[in-house]
Amino acid sequence: MANYLVIVESPAKAKTINKFLGKDYSVIASNGHVRDYPRSALGIDIENDYEPKYITIRGKGEILQAIRREVKKADKIYLATDPDREGEAISWHLKVALKLEDKKNVYRITFNEITKNAVKNAIKNAREIDLDLVNAQQTRRMLDRMVGYRISPLLWTKVKRGLSAGRVQSVALKLLCDKEDEISSFISKDYYTVKGLFSSKNGKKSLEAMYISKGNKKNEIDDVEEFKKVSSNLTGKEFKISDIKTSERVRKSPMPFTTSTLQQDAANKLNFTTQKTMRLAQELYEGVNIGSKGTIGLITYLRTDSVRISEEAEQKVRDYITDKYGKEAYNTNPTQPSKKPTKIQDAHEAIRPSDVTITPQEIKDELPRDLFRLYQLIWKRFVASRMLPAVYETKTIAVECEDSLFQAHSQNVVFKGFLDFYQDDENWNEENNTKGSFEIGDVLVLKDTDGQKHQTLPPVRYTESSLVKTLEELGIGRPSTYAPTISTILARRYVTKEKKSIYVTELGIAVNDIMKKSFSEIIDVNFTANIESLLDNVEEGTVDWKTIIRNFYPDLDTAVKNAEEDLEKVTILDETVDEKCPLCDRNLVIKFGPHGKFLACPGFPECKFTKPFFEKIGVKCPECGDEIVIKKTQKGRIYYGCLNSENCNYTSWQRPSSVICPNCGKNLYQKGKKLACLTPDCGYITNSEE
Repeated sequence: MANYLVIVESPAKAKTINKFLGKDYSVIASNGHVRDYPRSALGIDIENDYEPKYITIRGKGEILQAIRREVKKADKIYLATDPDREGEAISWHLKVALKLEDKKNVYRITFNEITKNAVKNAIKNAREIDLDLVNAQQTRRMLDRMVGYRISPLLWTKVKRGLSAGRVQSVALKLLCDKEDEISSFISKDYYTVKGLFSSKNGKKSLEAMYISKGNKKNEIDDVEEFKKVSSNLTGKEFKISDIKTSERVRKSPMPFTTSTLQQDAANKLNFTTQKTMRLAQELYEGVNIGSKGTIGLITYLRTDSVRISEEAEQKVRDYITDKYGKEAYNTNPTQPSKKPTKIQDAHEAIRPSDVTITPQEIKDELPRDLFRLYQLIWKRFVASRMLPAVYETKTIAVECEDSLFQAHSQNVVFKGFLDFYQDDENWNEENNTKGSFEIGDVLVLKDTDGQKHQTLPPVRYTESSLVKTLEELGIGRPSTYAPTISTILARRYVTKEKKSIYVTELGIAVNDIMKKSFSEIIDVNFTANIESLLDNVEEGTVDWKTIIRNFYPDLDTAVKNAEEDLEKVTILDETVDEKCPLCDRNLVIKFGPHGKFLACPGFPECKFTKPFFEKIGVKCPECGDEIVIKKTQKGRIYYGCLNSENCNYTSWQRPSSVICPNCGKNLYQKGKKLACLTPDCGYITNSEE
């Protein structure tokens, strides 16, 4: 009897695949990479044309031994790691580590979704390992290694230990610092907008219109006196409708998710970090236990730049939409990207449900809450992408008196299309500030004006969502790099997050200043984007990977040596708090450990006093009146509790608010973008105070 061995990188993936294959197959997991560079050295032989020096990762010896035992029994071996550069490299490393380079019974298989058909088709279409893909991964890994291994020790010497630099990470930090500079240098200006309230003489028609211009020049109103002048000169005068323009606006259906757009949407709608989104998506891809269905992969591969879907998936979603919403609801011409994707970017399908007939509601009770929410987001987006666009009727009414112009706008949905099924955060709501029907030549009287004072606003700080979008637009990094990049700069405390906004710390500014001064090319956006393009060329087989390394390292080496000589040491002081050390009376300082912030005495090592640091949220405890602080469980989940925990047991998973419920007098709690009362049988809900 034949014995076939399938090697994957994840135990969860192994469990899912095992149920699709017969008794002739064994499935075993490598638990990710089995070889890497040594921790204690660069691991690249500079003198020998940059040959990498790989070693077996500590702890992987036993796993390799277990795989070798299975290899000896196998007639055929299938390397079934993920369908991307990283997965291809893991398969290559496995082949080398298991000494299978000269074996003829070793095959590479890939599948975009973990379903029975996909796995069996992959086995039928087994191939050799793609060394161009492997070399593209090796090049990226080597470049990142060189930057991190050479520059990070410099930061330890010049700033403090525990810091790091990275090829993509440092560019992301530069973008954040540049934004901080824009905000700091911004000077706000006041301006006014004027809304006119018009009515026909008999009062049966009315509209609200905004003041646009005087004469041929747009009239900017900068101060209250100018507003009063406009108002007094025009109020009570007769205006005529000089123009009415009616048009149709089509709102295209959304495209299916790519890695980037999934991270952005999950951040905006579900408040997930990029790291959390990728972790949950990995679970949905590798397999989730769904009761009677067993362990199944619910979505396609999660690292992709493409919005393409397979013909089989297209047919299934067409059948689903036709059956549920009618034949006329299906869109035969779905939205396409404005720019044609490259071969590399179109290598995989979009992120979509593996089986569109498995609806979120059907499996809601089988999934943990966050897995359900992410699956529902992906499923709805995919179905919406194949539904018809929404259509709006827009109307602009121009109202003029002498040389003063007001305009009124209205927008109404005439065909909901995909909006009947899918809502998002874009501002396309219906608007109608008119009463009655209007024709050109109608006379209206300006009854009153309403002026509002505004201030020009500084640039908005990046959120995780907008940073991912910017990195993608600039061609920096790839889908797999966004989450670890953001996680790293947060972990290094170069930046911090308040609500969703990312703020640069003093430490982040210091590190960025060093990078700008000594390694300007490495953090140059165009240079980094060009590296990504070269990596794509390596994958396509048109550029030799060693050529990139040979051109990169000598300049890096020179820059590091110059920086070691030229840069002065930077001192970053710990933040001091008002609280005194009970042992030596010094003011305590905020320190950072593996589990976050804590308070410590600056007199260490003479004084070793420490205590937990809890961030206050400006809300009093509903039970004892002390401060509410943010706390974390051992697994890192945030909850809210009373600072006086020795005497008060108050805790809550929801963030409490200082707003009191008008119905029952209890504190309201933050629920997404709303404030809600959690008292049983109350049910009061209102808009957020934020």
